[in-house]
Amino acid sequence: MTARRTRLIVALDTKDTAQAIRWRDQTALSADAIKLGLEFTYARGLDAVRQVADGGTLFLDLKLHDIPNTVGSAIGSLAALRPAMLTIHALGGGAMIAAARAAIDRAFPAGARPLLLAVTVLTSMDQDALHGIGIPDDPCAEVLRLGALAMAAGADGLVCSPLEIAPIRDRLGAAPVLVVPGIRPAGAASGDQKRIMTPAEASRAGADWIVVGRPITQAADPGAAAAAVAAELAG
Repeated sequence: MTARRTRLIVALDTKDTAQAIRWRDQTALSADAIKLGLEFTYARGLDAVRQVADGGTLFLDLKLHDIPNTVGSAIGSLAALRPAMLTIHALGGGAMIAAARAAIDRAFPAGARPLLLAVTVLTSMDQDALHGIGIPDDPCAEVLRLGALAMAAGADGLVCSPLEIAPIRDRLGAAPVLVVPGIRPAGAASGDQKRIMTPAEASRAGADWIVVGRPITQAADPGAAAAAVAAELAG
């Protein structure tokens, strides 16, 4: 059990700016933040990201993964967006994560530094998928290994599936901010997600933030769907 309040990020996964703004507005009463990722940013660019974020709490999910110098330089280019959270891949290694940390500390004012979140193992991957790319561990063991590496290198938190929340808390304690995709309300289709929980289950396990996209944005009434998730989190 956890006493922390789990907050809701609505994933605005679309290539269309007007659609992203509609979803943002429809879910504004229930969402604590919005997520814009690769799909929208590649299609519309940084100016559109700024337009949709409109000064609100932005989770910028670009999963940066390159040599340390390139990742550091890219983070400097994102400073004008003032995201509250941004992502890198933990598989980039300790030097890359440390370079990202240093770039944030240089590029952002002290009171406006985003949380640096390291993506561990994608929620679409299971043990067979990991073995297919030469990783012998099961997903939980790999998440714990990468999570410890990322936190030691300067990350503020981790992106993990809900199934790894409790093991991370057991191993790394309360320090990592845990942002958790792979959330499916009861009765929702799992889609391409392999390691999932309901909002309430993830909250009880110790998630700081949950990320919900299609179960909200593809609902007949996205506002009502977001409100239902928020109510479930509130208990």
